[in-house]
Formats: sequence, C-alpha cells, structure tokens
Amino acid sequence: MRKDERGQSLVETALVLPLLLLLIVGILDFGRITYSYAHLHMAAQETVRKGGLGKSDAEITAFARNYVHLGDSSKLIVEITPPGTTRKSGDYVKVKLKYPLKLYTPLLSKVFPSPLYAETDSTIRVE
Repeated sequence: MRKDERGQSLVETALVLPLLLLLIVGILDFGRITYSYAHLHMAAQETVRKGGLGKSDAEITAFARNYVHLGDSSKLIVEITPPGTTRKSGDYVKVKLKYPLKLYTPLLSKVFPSPLYAETDSTIRVE
C-alpha cells in the first residue's frame, strides 16, 4: 500500500527555504562588512599620507570623505591625532576612520550592536 506523497516536496521546501535565505543574507552581510573594512583600511593609509606631507586637518578630512565610497560620506568619522596645530616635522600622525554599517541579517542584527562600526587606523611620520 502506497500513500499519496504529492505535498512532500512542498513541506520540505517550506522547512528548508527560511534557513537557506538566512544563510545567503548572512553571507552577503559578511562580504559587505569585509569589503567595507578593506576599503576603510586603504582609505586610512592614503589619508594619513596627506598628514605626513603636512596638510591641515580640514584637508585631510576632506580627502577622506572624497576617497571613501561606502554610502553617505557625511557618516564617516575622521579622528586625527595630534591636531594640526601641534604637529611638527618628526612627529607621528594617526588617522582613525569609522563608518557605521547596518546589518541586514535578522539574527546577526540582534546579536551585534546596530549600527556596527567598521573602524581602522593608520600612522605615519610627518616629513
């Protein structure tokens, strides 16, 4: 005696599809965060070079905002130490960049703080 199994694949799909979608969105979030961190790291290295060449804090900040292309550049937080008024040749200048990222994966957004900040810094000696 064989039972009717016409709805079996529909039930299996209904059970597996949410997990599969969650996995795909999680992979996309992880890739986006990894790309954002790598982009900010490169931006910090390029931005700190401006500080090493003796540029002002306003010029360094403007360069960072023009260089970073992760979305709204006004959300980029640029911290420069020491301030331009106290920098002199031979000192070290440090540029720290922070950018808020919104997570789209439902479970990850509950575990990690929202927004999650991608943060990187770089240091160079002033010429």
